[in-house]
Amino acid sequence: MSARRALITGITGQDGSYLAELLLEKGYEVAGTVRRDPAEPLGCSEHLRGRLSLLGADLERPESLRAAVREAQPDELYHLASPSFVPDSWMRPAQTLAAIAGSTAALLEAVREHSPRTRTFVAASGAMFGRAPESPQREDTPCRPDTPYAAAKLLAHQLVGQLRAHDGLFACSGILYNHESERRPERFVTRKVTRAAAQIKLGLAQEVELGDLQAVRDWSFAGDVMHGAWLALQHQTPDDYVLASGIAHTVAELAEIAFAHVGLSATDYVKVNDSLVRDSEPVPQVGDPTRAIERLGWHPTTDFAQLVSSMVDADLQALASRRRQS
Repeated sequence: MSARRALITGITGQDGSYLAELLLEKGYEVAGTVRRDPAEPLGCSEHLRGRLSLLGADLERPESLRAAVREAQPDELYHLASPSFVPDSWMRPAQTLAAIAGSTAALLEAVREHSPRTRTFVAASGAMFGRAPESPQREDTPCRPDTPYAAAKLLAHQLVGQLRAHDGLFACSGILYNHESERRPERFVTRKVTRAAAQIKLGLAQEVELGDLQAVRDWSFAGDVMHGAWLALQHQTPDDYVLASGIAHTVAELAEIAFAHVGLSATDYVKVNDSLVRDSEPVPQVGDPTRAIERLGWHPTTDFAQLVSSMVDADLQALASRRRQS
């Protein structure tokens, strides 16, 4: 029997790299889409070069996405590529909508026309619930998105359900909450905090400025979330799944764990910068993963403290290595 084939959009990012590792371990042939010359660095998946097939595609060029599906004829398609830094969506709402919802429509259309046996997973976001009437949020919680990014993710999520019902596609929407690792870009608060703790421990910085320390998030390990994405496509019937820890944590807790891991007190080094404080969220963004746990047998393997500590360790190692090389 030939190996199963998977196509991943967003192969160069945090999520794509963890998913590619998982699929390769399971014996898949893995292809990924890239916007630039395949000879350029593959970001988080550079260490997998030579084990991946690469196809050119751009989220804002629908025909390139359709061509990738036609060429790959995948057994499984994972659509992970997306603008991911929410504040940027206010600056470019039209581009955000095209890149998120437009790309999802193009890929689902390509599957319908050229590879109808393909099982498809689309990465939606817990942000789409916005000012939801309840917390934690479930798959059937009413959505009230309050950013262009959230609105685009909601539309992508709805497209999955509509084409699944109308055309019989095996398509699943994964409602992903915040998921992190040492592969997360430093502009995100988790890496900002863990990198700062490592820098201060090594004498490379004296403090870190953060926004609202009481802001609440539901943080998981990215590798666990990608395992949930794979499990969704192994089930006998397609459905939508919240993939989250189900546990609320504050930014203050994040900082406390990170600094304690290196023997420091966060209160001595964390400063609040009012210009970084966003509008408060009336409803905590926390996901209820019951459906994924009960139907898919999904269980996160890394808790919050383990996640933060491992990120600090990775930052310590990277900074120490850089210091030795300088």
